[in-house]
Amino acid sequence: MSDPLTQVFSALADPTRRAILGMLLEDDMAVTDVAQPFGISLAAVSRHLGVLARAGLIQQERRGRVVWCKLDPDALRGASVWMQGFGQFDAIDLDLLERLLDRHRPA
Repeated sequence: MSDPLTQVFSALADPTRRAILGMLLEDDMAVTDVAQPFGISLAAVSRHLGVLARAGLIQQERRGRVVWCKLDPDALRGASVWMQGFGQFDAIDLDLLERLLDRHRPA
């Protein structure tokens, strides 16, 4: 799956990954902190993070023994441009996106 747009939409299709993006809207987080609210293994969360990273939605950086995750602020630009091509969508409102992601964020 080399098409960047396909990767972004595929990554966004999963509710766990959308919740992770919502968490990363707040601040950079260590992988273990990202995994904490989910009832899945650290390995499963790492796989979700890998999908998000390959789609360009997040960046991961090793700082010592800890891997940190950071939301890429321009990550949805390509998807936004593509949707605007249909003429029925406005540019992505990042505040609205944040509220949507907050609704899907686990408690």
